Amino acid sequence: MQAPSEPIFNVPAIVTLTLAVLCIVHGVRELVLTPEADDLFLVYTAFIPARYESGGLHYPGGLGADAWTFVSYAFIHGGVAHLGLNALWFLIFASPVARRFGTLRFAAFFVTTAVAGALAHLVTHLGDPSLMVGASAAISGFMAAAMRFAFQRGGPLGLLGSQDDLAYRVKAASLAASFRDPRIVAFLAVWFGLNVLFGSGVVSVGDSEQPIAWQAHIGGFLAGLFGFSLFDPVRDAAAGGDDDGAGAEAVPPQG
Repeated sequence: MQAPSEPIFNVPAIVTLTLAVLCIVHGVRELVLTPEADDLFLVYTAFIPARYESGGLHYPGGLGADAWTFVSYAFIHGGVAHLGLNALWFLIFASPVARRFGTLRFAAFFVTTAVAGALAHLVTHLGDPSLMVGASAAISGFMAAAMRFAFQRGGPLGLLGSQDDLAYRVKAASLAASFRDPRIVAFLAVWFGLNVLFGSGVVSVGDSEQPIAWQAHIGGFLAGLFGFSLFDPVRDAAAGGDDDGAGAEAVPPQG
């Protein structure tokens, strides 16, 4: 009897589902909603710092929208190029984290890093009426989380990932050890460097001239880096953990 073949792509169901939701949301906006309806949809779901300005304008949705837009913005994208780029990075970095965390922890981590990105954007853009959309803050959090274990001996490396579940259960590096690993330091240097270039306008997404919400990226990344052990189900990793060291497209910023 021939042994069953391994799947070419090692993509957890929750990652596939999230990507499907991102595509469906964009497809509905592009193909179903009128421009007027899309504008209203964005006001209810995009992240708008001016919502929280004392004495500022009153936006639709009230307290509910004030709360859910800290997460809902991450499911909206400013164009096909923006969606495609975020989908690729999400596939690469969220897949190994989903294999390690499981569905519920993965979902909670997504929400946490999205909220952290929105908070970072809010603090640096108080009163700004521009809309922020995009999953980049959460993706940045998954990058940071993957960094904590993917470089470990026996860990999952490569675009398609390992088929061995044990590769996703290796002991995670502590923060101190992470900052001593030249591969991780190089990764951090490149990542922060790219965000500086995005923030300065030297690099843009596609042909967009919209500003990149790089502060949201950093907020999500730091939440993923320092909050990793709170979500990590591999107890040995948490025990070794942090004690020894410590493009939202805006319609406009992009993440």
